[in-house]
Amino acid sequence: MESQNITQIPKFLLLGLSDDPDLQRPLFGMFLFMYTVTVGGNLLIILIVSSNRQLHTPMYFFLSNLSLADIGFTSTTIPKMLHDIYTTQKNISKVECLIQLMLFNFFGCMDNLLITAMAYDRFVAICQPLYYSVIMNPRLCGLLILVSSCMSFFYSQLYYFIASQFIFCGDVEIPSFFCDPPLLLNLACSDTSSYSILAYCIGGIFAGVPALWILFSYARIVSSVLRVSSSGGKYKAFSTCASHLSVVCLFYGTGLGVYISSAFISSQRSGAVASVMYILVTPMLNPFIYSLRNKDIKRALKKLLSRTTYM
Repeated sequence: MESQNITQIPKFLLLGLSDDPDLQRPLFGMFLFMYTVTVGGNLLIILIVSSNRQLHTPMYFFLSNLSLADIGFTSTTIPKMLHDIYTTQKNISKVECLIQLMLFNFFGCMDNLLITAMAYDRFVAICQPLYYSVIMNPRLCGLLILVSSCMSFFYSQLYYFIASQFIFCGDVEIPSFFCDPPLLLNLACSDTSSYSILAYCIGGIFAGVPALWILFSYARIVSSVLRVSSSGGKYKAFSTCASHLSVVCLFYGTGLGVYISSAFISSQRSGAVASVMYILVTPMLNPFIYSLRNKDIKRALKKLLSRTTYM
């Protein structure tokens, strides 16, 4: 068959997580439940923060935007996967595949940059507490969200451009439940070495620089906390970072784990199963991490529930 550009391929085929017919119904039920919990939990965080004036602070402003990005991140892939499992029709058009790839990279990059902004917020709160209200003013917080959105859009457009240049031969069977950029790169029948180098450079910059800033922020935070004389002061300082640090470890740990393990796992379908961790499990756990250990969120949730009870 004559080589065709990705824009000329009428359909791709998403193979999903498993071909076993007996597993389709349990998989549908499990992922529907997890997706509902993810969307509901993150929407609840947004509602709590927006309805309580005491939570109108930089940290919770970034948290509500992170919840919004998490909803977008999971909604890019999981509803399509649920549809494919339910209907057993796993086709996806070329336009849908490219749009999914673009949105996946946009919200993934947005998550990364928001976590970085939250690390900067914790850095200022602990290392420069006297100037916190001056530095973390509403204008700067809004600017950080705007810059994060613009950079995420630029990042997603770069990947969209790279993927649109791939040339495929014949049918394209993607051993995953979504249009994963590395898989598309491997499935192209043309020479993609230059695009591969470009993709890894872009990914290294947009993932590596925020990760280095987070490491720098926490190095300064640990250094500042260790200079605190009282043990109570040290505990209070570390407790303000505990939730965010847990999210950082979960986000980077699952992401790195998936892409590092993919180099050692022979089955690409096994890599697709592993990718569920950072696509669905991490966004699902984020609201619980910030609510279970956070007294402000618990207090605001009780007020919200009591308000709705007496309405």
